[in-house]
Amino acid sequence: MNPNSLWLIPLSPFLGFLINGTVGRRLPRPLVTAIALFFTAVPMLLVLQLWIFMKAAGAPEAIHVLCGPWIQITGFTVPFGIAVDHLSLIMLAIVTGVGFLIHLYSAGYMAHEEGYWRFFAYLNLFMFFMSILVLAESFLLLFVGWEGVGLASYLLIGFYFTKDSAANAGKKAFIVNRIGDFGFLLGMFLLVAHFGSLSFNEVFASIATHPEYQGGFLTAIALCLVVGATGKSAQIPLYVWLPDAMEGPTPVSALIHAATMVTAGIYMVARCHVLFDRSPFALGVVAIIGAATAIFAACIGMVQHDIKRVLAYSTVSQLGYMFLACGVAAYSAGIFHLMTHAFFKALLFLSAGSVIHALSGEQDMRKMGGLRKRIPVTFWTMTMGVFAIAGIPPLAGFFSKDEILYQTFVSPNPIGKLLWLVGLATAGMTSFYMFRLWFKTFFGPERFDEHPAPADHAHKDAHDDAQAAHAHGVHESPWIMLTPLVLLAILSIIGGWVGVPAALGGHDEIGHFLDPVFVAPLVVAVDGEKAGHGLELGLAAVSVAVALLGFFVAYVFYYKRPGTLGKLAATSKLYPIVANKFYIDEIYNVVIVTPLLAFARLILEVLVDGGLVNGSGKLAGLTTIGLSNVTRKMQSGNIRSYAGWLAFGAACVIAVMIFARF
Repeated sequence: MNPNSLWLIPLSPFLGFLINGTVGRRLPRPLVTAIALFFTAVPMLLVLQLWIFMKAAGAPEAIHVLCGPWIQITGFTVPFGIAVDHLSLIMLAIVTGVGFLIHLYSAGYMAHEEGYWRFFAYLNLFMFFMSILVLAESFLLLFVGWEGVGLASYLLIGFYFTKDSAANAGKKAFIVNRIGDFGFLLGMFLLVAHFGSLSFNEVFASIATHPEYQGGFLTAIALCLVVGATGKSAQIPLYVWLPDAMEGPTPVSALIHAATMVTAGIYMVARCHVLFDRSPFALGVVAIIGAATAIFAACIGMVQHDIKRVLAYSTVSQLGYMFLACGVAAYSAGIFHLMTHAFFKALLFLSAGSVIHALSGEQDMRKMGGLRKRIPVTFWTMTMGVFAIAGIPPLAGFFSKDEILYQTFVSPNPIGKLLWLVGLATAGMTSFYMFRLWFKTFFGPERFDEHPAPADHAHKDAHDDAQAAHAHGVHESPWIMLTPLVLLAILSIIGGWVGVPAALGGHDEIGHFLDPVFVAPLVVAVDGEKAGHGLELGLAAVSVAVALLGFFVAYVFYYKRPGTLGKLAATSKLYPIVANKFYIDEIYNVVIVTPLLAFARLILEVLVDGGLVNGSGKLAGLTTIGLSNVTRKMQSGNIRSYAGWLAFGAACVIAVMIFARF
């Protein structure tokens, strides 16, 4: 394979963005669709070819394509290039494969939306920046992709820009991510100060050749990078943008907030594992943030009624699992869960979109019920996603989630057992709220309007098929939407089989595949092999039991005795707190947003408007008045005054001529 063809992976969707973004308005919709799909299929096929090539080569080395220096000043050079190793290859496969399926689904979901060409242009732009992020050979180029996916996310979340909540959600995502990006920039500045480079190879090679580098400035750099990761991957305290991002179209949620962009923080931490391995403190911070976020978001997800918001908080919680894995140096387990999560969470979001499509825009689960016979394909595919994320064997989520819990339990982290307990509790809560969603949506009496009013698509997140809704009532989605669901359901079933551990009779293929990337840590080591297979099987059994307990509780309260929990919630003092998301947004608004806005208004109105703008205007006016007063006296009508001014002017001219000679 020609290494230079790697550039086609990001450039292909960028070309699709240019075409649809410039002339797409004047093109017929089928042609817009064909352009968007073709330029996302090309990188998917290239990644498949690259996968075959790297497997056949059997070499652990990465493929580097350098195009010379990008920034070159005295003592500091940043090369412009891309690189592919086993880690980035897995990420590319997820981004291009799942991304293509979501593009295909979008062709049906968005078929009657205004701005169809604009939507696909934004999707292609996102694919371009995400590919750049994964392929980057340096921190600087990674940061370009990092910022680019933030821009594309802002555009896609605010796609329904005439709707205030969508526009505000886009701005919120953009601003919160800028806070995290500030930390990322500080980390890059520290890298330049200490290593004189932003190239991954040079920085990591320097760390590897200096065993005395432990903690200290490495901890400072790692913590700055963690701030960036908490913003992009929606972890405490910067998680607040992700639930509101559900205001965008459902395919956007599946693409950006399930399969790609939100995993960028996990990918970055895993990519920088050489740096984090030298700082046990930074790893501990990552683990604690991940565990806290996982259980915190799961609590909120248990009481949400909007089907997309349940999945949004589920995403935040599952990202916490991945952070937890990285925090105990189980990077392969974190990437494994990242992969399986991309399958079943994209499936769940797209299935939710199919449900919303069937109900012409309804997202409240309290107005659903009994849909399993109305939309059977959506029901069975979503069932696979629900069972996968709940950790029911032998589906994908069981293997990846249990690997994280096992590695956490046997890690040398002083609070590893406590973190494992938090992760186990989160697994039970995840099972409960996902089966709650399943029962409320597909079982029980039908609580929806058979012939709803047509959706106002300037204010609804749904595929507008009002004519079909009125003609046929609740209806199954077209096959252009169902085909990606079926494929993702298959991946949600078998996707975890590549990581079956030896204790369960497997060979952990994905762990061995990533071995060339994640060399043995120098400080933090996971001594899981010492624990034996018996412990791993025991922990897996406990995890399955907890997942089944979550299913049983949801079965009792939302199938056998519906309404029981509603009565308990009405008398509970804790329920309103959780239902209002622990008032975190309100606290942020009072403590941070309002004072900043007041300070900004003070600067704007007092210093800028009152001082600079108004002051400069007044100064210009006073200057004009003063000059006019002087010049007015020259036009006095007095001949002696004119003669005096004439003499004064002549003297000035003579003086200039005399001094000019010298």
